[in-house]
Amino acid sequence: MHIAIAGNIGAGKTTLTKLLAKHFKWEPHYEDVVDNPYLDDFYHQMERWSFNLQIYFLNSRFRQVLQIRESGKKIIQDRTIYEDAYIFAPNLYSMGLMTSRDFENYTSLFELMEGLVKAPDLLIYLRSSIPNLVGQIHKRGRDYENSISIDYLSRLNERYEAWVQTYTKGKLLIIDVDNINFVDNPEDLGNIINRIDAELNGLF
Repeated sequence: MHIAIAGNIGAGKTTLTKLLAKHFKWEPHYEDVVDNPYLDDFYHQMERWSFNLQIYFLNSRFRQVLQIRESGKKIIQDRTIYEDAYIFAPNLYSMGLMTSRDFENYTSLFELMEGLVKAPDLLIYLRSSIPNLVGQIHKRGRDYENSISIDYLSRLNERYEAWVQTYTKGKLLIIDVDNINFVDNPEDLGNIINRIDAELNGLF
């Protein structure tokens, strides 16, 4: 079984992945942020490094999805292969931070890969407002994220919402994270767990 958590930068994907993995005894697969050799360069010079970064993420996530399917285990994944292709890469292109040539090359490669992977059995989307995202990003204090602009986050949020409205690849659960605290409030986490149980086991 393959569960995946989607959401904008700072929405709480990694934290929720850890909590759900612990509760359900699922194996967590995290986004490759620590070892990513392009991330710091990208945030300082987006136009120069956008294509390199997106190709790195595409490669990393494609490898991850193949491993998930081959393992036969119950796995929860922090961010999906679709978010890069439908949200991050098109956003960089529309902002003039990726050339048409690079974007077409990237899209072609993604389409080839997409034909070889299956969608998650359940996609959990963490919906968040911009003020909440900014607060979370500042709270975790990653140096390379200091230069992320409100405009950049807003554009990503718009693309996330548009993507989720048209998502038909599998089961989808939308969780509004603005007014809940699943880290410090067991009741909030319990509500999320109950909703996931309902989606997976068809209780409602």
